Amino acid sequence: MPSSLLRWVDRVNAAHPWSHNDAYRRWVLRRVPRGAVRVLDVGCGTGGLVRALAARGAAAHGVDADPPTVATARALSAGLPGATFAVADALRVGPRPPGADRPGYDAVTAVAVLHHLPMAEALSRWRALLRPGGVLVVVGCYREATRRDRTVSALAVPVNLVVGLLLGRRAAAARVAMAAPTREPDATLADVRAAAARLLPGARVRRRLFWRYTLVHREPA
Repeated sequence: MPSSLLRWVDRVNAAHPWSHNDAYRRWVLRRVPRGAVRVLDVGCGTGGLVRALAARGAAAHGVDADPPTVATARALSAGLPGATFAVADALRVGPRPPGADRPGYDAVTAVAVLHHLPMAEALSRWRALLRPGGVLVVVGCYREATRRDRTVSALAVPVNLVVGLLLGRRAAAARVAMAAPTREPDATLADVRAAAARLLPGARVRRRLFWRYTLVHREPA
């Protein structure tokens, strides 16, 4: 996308902010099995997904490397006993869920966090945290590298602006959700697909709107 267009989009988004990651929350929830008891959300931010999982009965544990963000998540989740949080390195999360009598999670989710980490190490680590039959659900960001990337990006621009205008009343909440430090992705979509094929046999990687991709892997039962 041309830099001048990016700057213009940034100005409009600043005036009408909303979270691209939150737009995929329902999609993530549909991929986490209803029977999942122990769920880990890596890079949980202010805890919106953790609260949604806890509200439907899961023991949802969120980890994030940013202490102020975790403090905000805990404050927003008061009264939800199924939602717990910890300040932790995404690559060094322990295999035993809080309060569990055995290691392993029924599902691990990661939204817009993988591009902050060494991809192969992160995917291998998160897979190792799954119980047999567990599901890894990733929503990630990728670097544009092909004509198709740029075409999909261009199509997302008007949709992004319309959604931002429609959600303008939620501007304050969006600013809280996007308060943690961010960085641009280095890996292309081809890089993600190659890593998934090597490390997560059978994983499904798909290009999505709003400069995102999704990855779903189910561990053999």
